[in-house]
Amino acid sequence: MTTTTRTTYLIQPMPTGVLAEVWRTGRDAAGEPVQRLTAGGGEPLRCCLRDATPGEPLLLFGYAPPVPPGPYREIGPIFAHDADCPGPDRPGRYPADWRGRPQVLRAYDRQGRIHGGRLHDGTDPESVIAELLADPVVHRLHSRNVVYGCFMFIVERATV
Repeated sequence: MTTTTRTTYLIQPMPTGVLAEVWRTGRDAAGEPVQRLTAGGGEPLRCCLRDATPGEPLLLFGYAPPVPPGPYREIGPIFAHDADCPGPDRPGRYPADWRGRPQVLRAYDRQGRIHGGRLHDGTDPESVIAELLADPVVHRLHSRNVVYGCFMFIVERATV
């Protein structure tokens, strides 16, 4: 009997529990008060993985992307809805609003250490994701904004 395992991935927004805690406390990962603002349009929303439309109520706050405690753990600014959010309209898939947008994919091992990465121009992000995840040491990827370095989303392995 031959068994074939195919490694796939899921693209995930920030965890809903983190956003619920921010709404509940009004504080971010550093304990600082969140900033409430109205979208001008185009702000990348980490709760639903799309760009904001003008007039949407938003939060701007410090977020600690998921990595184990250690020297690579960091806090950086992100935007999210300041109201219930339905999440991504295409769960697990590359965000449609962000296709064509250059991003950095930063690879992490299971200990939370950076294990390489790649810049992509946004035209075929799936091939860059597959290339990075082909390394068995890579546990997860973080997508980052090229100019500001801000966290955008998580890419997790999913074995089927």
